[in-house]
Amino acid sequence: MKKSIILLLILLGASTCNKAPKQNVSIEKDHFGKTKAGKTIDRYTLSNQSGMQVQIITYGGIVSSLNVPDINGKSKDVVLGYDNLLDYENGSPYFGSLIGRYGNRIANGKFSLNRQEYTLIQNNGKNHLHGGIKGFDKVVWTAETETLKDKAKLKLSYLSQHMEEGYPGNLNVEVIYTLTDDNSLEVDYRATTDQPTVVNLTQHSYFNLGDEKDILNHQLLLNADAFLPVDETLIPTGKIKAVEGTPFDFRTFKTIGKDIENDDPQLIRGKGYDHCWVLNEQNTGLRTAAILKHPATGIQMEVLTNEPGIQFYSGNFLDGTNPKKNSDSFYDFRSGLCLETQHYPNSPNEPAFPSVVVNPDKEYTSKTTFKFSN
Repeated sequence: MKKSIILLLILLGASTCNKAPKQNVSIEKDHFGKTKAGKTIDRYTLSNQSGMQVQIITYGGIVSSLNVPDINGKSKDVVLGYDNLLDYENGSPYFGSLIGRYGNRIANGKFSLNRQEYTLIQNNGKNHLHGGIKGFDKVVWTAETETLKDKAKLKLSYLSQHMEEGYPGNLNVEVIYTLTDDNSLEVDYRATTDQPTVVNLTQHSYFNLGDEKDILNHQLLLNADAFLPVDETLIPTGKIKAVEGTPFDFRTFKTIGKDIENDDPQLIRGKGYDHCWVLNEQNTGLRTAAILKHPATGIQMEVLTNEPGIQFYSGNFLDGTNPKKNSDSFYDFRSGLCLETQHYPNSPNEPAFPSVVVNPDKEYTSKTTFKFSN
């Protein structure tokens, strides 16, 4: 009898050991459509057991939806976007996109590197914006997936060829989206080049954590003592200005609508906030750059990064012409905001700004985490 009990315990132990560990996260793939050029676009859905779900498509590496629980446990999609591929192709203000090779603006579409001048596509007046006419937001990325017990990973890869949109060097880019079981979406950027070039990658999701038509009642904190003033074309002047005593002071939580209509010349030029803040604690690795929260839904988003800057854009150029997903209405003025972690705009033409040059002997790396709670 004793031997039988021992044998039974051994068998039960073996059975337990052979069971696969329970997955707290998952990833699924489905078809999202075909581009006008006939390329198949896939959609990946990353989900965890804490109530967070993010959908990413291979066109532009776009975060097309991001659902998180509010204070009552109700799921809310907190990003702007479209529900079909055609709308993304026909015209999008970079909803949810990966941005490159260079996020933000480069003055006059020109920069010099190693005594050679390069001319980029001018797609924002006389300036270059977000990588040009066909930046990384409009290319088709190659996808690979990996699922661990507490993480789901989507790796997107793209080869940006030499002189694409005017940039030198063949640039191999890899972006890894990781959903964790603590309601964080991590974005890891890597790139290598075969000749010197400039790189500044970012993620361009528009967030609205509330149920209102605009983001003016959101409360924002920015870990920055200074920002970059801009000229009439939204190119930084090269100066760094303290936020103290200005409408740009978000060092403690402030309602976004409080100062946005101030007659400050900088706000008039941007039609609101469309500026880069100089983050504190630079060169210290991953740290808090911003915290955004909405009082009514209780949703809070913390943005952590190892980048030196963050562009806060309050959706000032949304004009009611972009159709809402799963709706017959449209996205109105300031219906979403962006918090784009990055190096400074126009850095290739500002020697005093942190360098954006990438050489063949060193890999470009960057990381940003969007952590949600309620």
